Amino acid sequence: MSDTNRQATFRGYGRSLPMALLRARDTVMNRFRPILRSHDVTEQQFRILRALTTAKELRAVDVSKMTLLSPPSLSRTIKGLEGRKLITRRIEKEDQRAFMLSITKKGAALVALIGQQSEAEYLDIEGRIGSKKMDQLHRLLSEVEEKI
Repeated sequence: MSDTNRQATFRGYGRSLPMALLRARDTVMNRFRPILRSHDVTEQQFRILRALTTAKELRAVDVSKMTLLSPPSLSRTIKGLEGRKLITRRIEKEDQRAFMLSITKKGAALVALIGQQSEAEYLDIEGRIGSKKMDQLHRLLSEVEEKI
């Protein structure tokens, strides 16, 4: 077989894994965006709020990693959350350049409310594709993340 024949053929647009993942993400998020909008919360803001519910306090750099937001984007986004008194920020004692973030009671209450409203969407999605397939999807996505 010649080198030309061994070259991988560029797969069709419909078989692009990145595009398939983006389409699936957008389809799922279309179910949740109206809930977020009804509370005047962006997707990025909600990702930050959700991350902050996992611990009493988190380093901003860790929140950036957890939420897949770049540090500059995180910095811009938390200003709005601080302004609404949904989170607090303080300078880290050990590193004056870094800061710590925590969710306020008001922020935690908002996450809980959005979570309750989102549960109906989760149940509908699970009802459409089945709980076994939902579990399988989560496992496959975790595997992709771990192995690639």
